[in-house]
Amino acid sequence: MITISPVDISSDDAQSLIVGLDAYLNGLYPPEDNFLELPHDQVRNGRGVFLVAYLDGAPIGCGAIRRLSATTGEVKRMYVTPSGRHKGAGAGLLGALEEWARQAGLSRLVLETGRLQPEAIRLYVRSGFQPTERFGEYACAPNSCCYAKEVTGASD
Repeated sequence: MITISPVDISSDDAQSLIVGLDAYLNGLYPPEDNFLELPHDQVRNGRGVFLVAYLDGAPIGCGAIRRLSATTGEVKRMYVTPSGRHKGAGAGLLGALEEWARQAGLSRLVLETGRLQPEAIRLYVRSGFQPTERFGEYACAPNSCCYAKEVTGASD
């Protein structure tokens, strides 16, 4: 059974997943096309959240939201381990992140993924994200694909 819990980004479970994610991304893209930094303070104290998906107690995936503004959050660090894939962890994490965003009063989520990650793109599109212009640090990154979604039910 998959469970999803908020954890501190500096925890062993979070760090082991981040190491796996960074290795995966570094194998796909050159360093200038990777945006791996997520300062810990951006996912603490209500500024954001870092979630871990567990399968039978073992960490198999992660995802985060960092606030970009009072109404917009960015989905970051989405990853499911190879052994954890095709079990619903990615969709579960994305759903839990959306729920956190609603509770936090956000009305819009944005994200960036790479063009060499068709599985991630399919997950985001299936979850209602629509292509949008590249934003922020991704604006000039040719391998970046950006998506956005209005989060219904958020507080005004």
